[in-house]
Amino acid sequence: MLSDELTRGFWCECWTEDLTARGRPTLTTSFGAHSAAQADSWLSTALQTMRSALNPTTPMETWDGLYENRITTRRALLRTEPCTASITYTGTRITWTVRPVLFLPLADRNEAEPPACTEDFKPHTTD
Repeated sequence: MLSDELTRGFWCECWTEDLTARGRPTLTTSFGAHSAAQADSWLSTALQTMRSALNPTTPMETWDGLYENRITTRRALLRTEPCTASITYTGTRITWTVRPVLFLPLADRNEAEPPACTEDFKPHTTD
């Protein structure tokens, strides 16, 4: 049965938004984590990278808020709950989201023969 083949994990996304222009946030990157620890590590690495890239005179309140948010996000991940971390700096908002998901299994690429259903596929022709 398919439900036996589902794998629990987390879907992680990073969105950026230019607050000085009208427009929607842009998906910068996404990642499928297979455990809460892996998702937490991804988020931690992203925040540390962001911190090292920003001006060292960034207000301490920004980093204090991120640190407090990290504790909250780590607890949420351990409870398999969605979480978000966000930072706004010089007109840009960066938001990281992590939410629990069920991953579907992928086809086994090592199989010698394609599945029988491929025989039923008839490509459409365009004129």
